[in-house]
Amino acid sequence: MTINDQHYISLILHGDASAFSVLVNRYKDLVFSLTMRMLKNREEAEEVSQDTFIKVYKSLDKFKGDSKFSTWLYSVAYNTCLDRLKKNKKFYNDVPIDEFTEHQVKTIDNALDALEVKERQQAIQDCIALLPSEDGFLLTLYYFEEQSLDEIAKVMQLTPNNVKVKLFRSRKKLAVILKERLEPEIIENYERAYR
Repeated sequence: MTINDQHYISLILHGDASAFSVLVNRYKDLVFSLTMRMLKNREEAEEVSQDTFIKVYKSLDKFKGDSKFSTWLYSVAYNTCLDRLKKNKKFYNDVPIDEFTEHQVKTIDNALDALEVKERQQAIQDCIALLPSEDGFLLTLYYFEEQSLDEIAKVMQLTPNNVKVKLFRSRKKLAVILKERLEPEIIENYERAYR
């Protein structure tokens, strides 16, 4: 895909503006999903998605190709969301995580493994939607885009180590929500197995 992306980027930079529609079509659903995770409002997510693609188009000549195009695109989407959140001064309540242990996070992961793939994805997506903006964005990249820590670090302009810490905290928050929503007996079975 990276080769294809680069091919279209070259066409655009050489004056073929219509080639941009290929990149928009390729990434519009994911950019919208990511902006929805951050903004939690369909209308704003649509606006920010459009703004993201406009920014990307206008600054395409600045894309150096030292990361995947998608990584750069997600970074633009992330920063555009942050700008919108600052402008709107919207802050969402955090899930309390202090009492949640690493053992319990692993227990939730194991319980999720027991669900069918589709059920698992739906359960995660439903619960991610309830998380604070940045956590939802981070976990979407991690679980659904299967981005590496390095790629996520580039998107969010953090160190890979910082991403690791944020990812762990986000997974703890997700685990709190999953624990409330998953059937208790699934979790109990796994807690017994991992004691």
